[in-house]
Amino acid sequence: MIYFGPAGWVYRDWEGVFYPKKKERRFDPLAYTAQYFDVVEINSSFYHPPSSDTVIRWIKRVALNPRFKFTAKLWRKFTHEKDYIDSDLDQFRKAVDPLMEETKLGALLMQFPWSFKNGDEERAYLAKLVRSLSPYPLVLEVRHNSWNAEPIFEFLREMKVGFCNIDQPVIGQSIRPMAVVTAPTAYFRLHGRNYRNWFREKSDVNERYDYLYNSEELEQAKEIVETIAERSRETYAILNNHRNAQAATNALELKSRVTGRKVAAPEVLLERYPDLKE
Repeated sequence: MIYFGPAGWVYRDWEGVFYPKKKERRFDPLAYTAQYFDVVEINSSFYHPPSSDTVIRWIKRVALNPRFKFTAKLWRKFTHEKDYIDSDLDQFRKAVDPLMEETKLGALLMQFPWSFKNGDEERAYLAKLVRSLSPYPLVLEVRHNSWNAEPIFEFLREMKVGFCNIDQPVIGQSIRPMAVVTAPTAYFRLHGRNYRNWFREKSDVNERYDYLYNSEELEQAKEIVETIAERSRETYAILNNHRNAQAATNALELKSRVTGRKVAAPEVLLERYPDLKE
């Protein structure tokens, strides 16, 4: 089972690019997204856990696609601030439990920053966090190459935690694209290769993730998806180069390349990216 989709679905610059230029009065961007993809990554949960009522509504809004699943980023209190208490765990569990109950949670992504390096304290913290969240299908995303070590992969296998293979600008000790599988759930996250703005202090999120993968780069991504899919039960390929719906564009292209067949795409997207017509 391979799922392709974008990271997030609420972006103003997707209006008239992925979403229709003229929308119906009760247009639902999530239901619309579920027409073209089988997964979407919840990004807002990184900033604050959604209410359980909100999550239940999300599940209902994608009901027309029974295959559809969500993945969700873990709250930054656990990964960036690292000062969580039991009540924080309870709050986040309430948010994702409806997804678990309806078998709609593909993975819970523990995304750590580049500054989180492989050291004694960091490994101890990671082990504690994994134990706290053990009932969920966990995936670890790290950015620093110090985590590229077989003892780390063996630890993840023992804990049944997936490893998030990432495509990002490779500078210095940045982790490189790999095809590592450590659990039944495999994950590949493509951030784009915007070297100009990736580490520039004043670049905003839109600038950092402004990138469109070309044909050669998509072939490289295809090889990684196929490799990890051979050794996993479920594989999630998530595109995070979201500027101007480039994530949706490349997700559709990657899905077509891996499946070997044409896929449906919004007409408005074909107007913006005519190469998709092939």
